[in-house]
Amino acid sequence: QLQLVESGGGLVQPGGSLRLSCAASNFTMDYYAIGWFRQAPGKEHEGVACISSSDGITYYTDSVNGRFTISRDRAKNTVYLQMNSLKPEDTAVYYCAAVILFRLCIKGEYDYLGQGTQVTVSL
Repeated sequence: QLQLVESGGGLVQPGGSLRLSCAASNFTMDYYAIGWFRQAPGKEHEGVACISSSDGITYYTDSVNGRFTISRDRAKNTVYLQMNSLKPEDTAVYYCAAVILFRLCIKGEYDYLGQGTQVTVSL
C-alpha cells in the first residue's frame, strides 16, 4: 500500500520556522510531482507548494512565496517544506500529496494524500 507520512509540525511563534518532512513508503517519489496542501479550521483546502518529478521545477501560492521552500532528497525518498517567517494565518493541518503530473499538482489535484501534520503559529 502506498503511503505518505508527514512529520515536523508543531507550535511556533510568529516569525519562527519549521521544516516539514514527507516520507514515502512502498513507492518511489521520483516519478511523482509532490505537493504540500493545508486546511485551516473553517477554510477550504489550499495548495501551498509543488515540486515536479524530474527537473525540480517549483510552484508556490502567492501567500507563501518567498517564505516557504519545497525540496526533494531523492536518496531519502523524502520531500521537505521549509517554512520561514511564519504567520498566524499559516496555522493549519499540512498534508503532502503525490500526483503524476506537475500541472495537476498546481491545480490542487492528487492521487495519494498523507494523514497530515498540525502547524500552529501563535504567541
